[in-house]
Amino acid sequence: MPENHVRRGAAEQTGHGAAEARRAPGGATVLPLRGDIDLLTVPALAQRLDALTACPSPDLVLDLRPVDFIDCAGLGVLCRARNRTLARRGRLRLVADSPCFLRMLRVTGLSGVFEVHRQLPAACR
Repeated sequence: MPENHVRRGAAEQTGHGAAEARRAPGGATVLPLRGDIDLLTVPALAQRLDALTACPSPDLVLDLRPVDFIDCAGLGVLCRARNRTLARRGRLRLVADSPCFLRMLRVTGLSGVFEVHRQLPAACR
């Protein structure tokens, strides 16, 4: 990568993993992610998602529509968030409309594992 290239990743948005999370009227926490979710940005994002999934019955909506790129490390952090959420009897929803991302979920066998929406659920707007 050229030295003058500015790399914007999900973990660089606020220094803790993503843009600011907000509480939706229905009670879910909505977290928009942007840029790249990859080996370099995953550690900070994992820390942020761990904090958001630490409570009992977390209800988390990850808005992936602004994400430019996601690699296997990114998929791994999403799987970790899903597992932590389910272990605490919560719910994780992904909002994604990228054909590439949706194809990646199908190819990896994860399309049936995640609850995926093409737009924010009405209660989260």
